[in-house]
Amino acid sequence: MKDKTPLTKKKSEDENGAVTSRRGFLGKLGKAAVVGASIGAVGAKPFFDGKSSEITAQRTNTLTVTRAQKSYHWRSGIALQDYNATPQNMRYPENGDELLYPNRIAGYSKGLPHDATGEVIPSAYEMFLQAVRSGNPADFELIPMGGARKLISPQSGLAYDLQGGDAHSFVIPPAPAFASREIAAEIAENYWMALLRDIPFTNYPTNPIAAAAAADLTLFGNDLKAPKDQNGQVTPNLLFRGLTAGDRVGPLMSQFWYLPCFFGANEINQQIRTVRSIGDGGQDYMTDFSSWLAVQNGVNPAQSDIFDPVVRYMRNGRDLGQWVHVDVLFQGYFQAFLCIAGLGVAVDGGNPYNNSNNQTGFATFGGPHVATLLCEVATRALKAVWYQKWIVHRRFRPEVFAARIHRRLYGGADYPVHSEILNSIGSASRLGGYLPSGNALLPQAFPEGSPTHPAYGAGHATVAGACVTILKAWFNESAIIPNPVVPDVTGTTLAPYNGSENLTVGGELNKIASNVANGRNIAGVHWRSDATASLKLGEVVAISILRDQKTCYNEQFNGFSLTKFDGTTITV
Repeated sequence: MKDKTPLTKKKSEDENGAVTSRRGFLGKLGKAAVVGASIGAVGAKPFFDGKSSEITAQRTNTLTVTRAQKSYHWRSGIALQDYNATPQNMRYPENGDELLYPNRIAGYSKGLPHDATGEVIPSAYEMFLQAVRSGNPADFELIPMGGARKLISPQSGLAYDLQGGDAHSFVIPPAPAFASREIAAEIAENYWMALLRDIPFTNYPTNPIAAAAAADLTLFGNDLKAPKDQNGQVTPNLLFRGLTAGDRVGPLMSQFWYLPCFFGANEINQQIRTVRSIGDGGQDYMTDFSSWLAVQNGVNPAQSDIFDPVVRYMRNGRDLGQWVHVDVLFQGYFQAFLCIAGLGVAVDGGNPYNNSNNQTGFATFGGPHVATLLCEVATRALKAVWYQKWIVHRRFRPEVFAARIHRRLYGGADYPVHSEILNSIGSASRLGGYLPSGNALLPQAFPEGSPTHPAYGAGHATVAGACVTILKAWFNESAIIPNPVVPDVTGTTLAPYNGSENLTVGGELNKIASNVANGRNIAGVHWRSDATASLKLGEVVAISILRDQKTCYNEQFNGFSLTKFDGTTITV
């Protein structure tokens, strides 16, 4: 067999390496050598018995073999295509903190036993490392736990999938290091997010705390990877937004939180059950060291959510935090899909039924197709990010870094915290003027604080990136959203948005993804870099799935076009 590379790039392939037509793809798999080459390349065993393999070897054209054999050729060819697209000897960069600090102060350890200072018991951490490094299911059962809460799905990043790039084929950059100015900037943003949870987003431009937050965060300069104006200033109007062009336009919150939404015959009320604000009997959590330590050990929190009896449109950080506390992970984008469909937005120009005289899409290129694809990409995005979380980075949560700062300032610890955040907390004109005296713990919106899995990447943000990528591929991104609205400061009514900017489908999809990703930061459980890197990770996962599916259709299909988070356009 001479043909060992039947899927190397040819002119008929697009920039992602996907073959542009189904029939062309079958032609490339026409030789019997493909089966042997594809299996040998990935070290897999054929699932046909010897007789079937012998029969298959006699075939010279996959168009003449049975459907089952065609499917086998097809799947093995797609697998080889994904294999060829994966760099060999991949390196997964991480920030080096786990090795740098033998006391594991920068590693994820929530749920494991800790000593009285909040540092993990070394022997427990070593058993944890043994499990994630070996991948042996039995080793995970030996990890010592400090309380009743269990680790969330640490083995899922080791699972395989049959579509899209393998979970281990994606790379995200290293997270900011413990001693860096960048992580100091990120925790400063987390503190300000907590301080502003009960302030309506629409009041940020005139609120004095928002003004103080913008001034303080501006001092971190380029180390804060957040939106700034043309003079490099963080402004109150730009606080807590994402980095896409759409994030800068119009209200902070996406229109897809408020537009009419019908799930079949059911009208969905876009008001939510939220929790009470601090001024209305609500509270923040883990604001004293003993309760913080108990939660780190995995003890179930003694307190629970204090619900607001009034349903409201999301109007502030506490509302958004509660939404991302209990959502089904693809929920926001499914609702966005329902809103877009209700508006009658045109599908992408690449949809093959745009120009059909007598056919329309349904099971392929129609509503059921895109609706189920949102769920499909979500599960694959989770496996990809769970690999990054547990096996590569094991980054600690903001609640832990804030406790390290707290002990550095008030408990005699010598942790190498960057001076910029210490200066901010120590200055009455910066964070020090707003945080409680003698307490640098990060107030949490959830009684349990973060979930019991590492911070980097972020599951919500990865799913957000994957799902909105599907919707941007499916629909006309440039379509204008008519009659935009904003909630009033109570969240009980909607009013017209009177800004002069046009809000587009693509911009508002990017915005809802950022809202969800940064909403987890506002709740206190994630970092800005978690959000930014993970949105891009989800985007890559979705593109890999679209690429694999592209050749599977019978329709003449040349691919979907979409705008990536970085502003570039591609056709998949």
